[in-house]
Amino acid sequence: MQPINHTLRFRTAYNQFYLCDKDAPGSTDSPEFWTEQAFDDKLAVEEGILGICTGTYSYVKGELSLRYCPPDETDFACCDHVVEGSLEIKAGILQVLDCPDSTVIAEFAVAPGCYRVRVRTAGLSSIIDEEAEADDTYVIDVWPAVAVPRRVLKKSMYSY
Repeated sequence: MQPINHTLRFRTAYNQFYLCDKDAPGSTDSPEFWTEQAFDDKLAVEEGILGICTGTYSYVKGELSLRYCPPDETDFACCDHVVEGSLEIKAGILQVLDCPDSTVIAEFAVAPGCYRVRVRTAGLSSIIDEEAEADDTYVIDVWPAVAVPRRVLKKSMYSY
């Protein structure tokens, strides 16, 4: 089966946005969410919600791909940063939310269960002013998989 792809283009703030279960019990203001390690890895994890770090303070551009199996990509040469984490969806609705208002940018019906989320970030060298639009992009792959701890597959040389 072919993945379902959705183009992302929206404004966010505080260098972050979220993927979450519609009925996520976790909270983005939990002390366990944006830990020092989460900032370093560019991915915060709480029950039912993930926080994705962005290089810019303004626009998010990219794509979200709902897959039935893991992506084939293992060569991350064109990426600046690649991180994976797990997200349990109990409500059957995956949402993309902005920050700080948690406005629903997009939502997708998915089977309840555990999903792996891979975030591939590119274009960080284009950021001159974090509040100006740049060419940073975020490609997010989501597929059913057993839960795993957050892991960085490629570490960025850019601080953001």
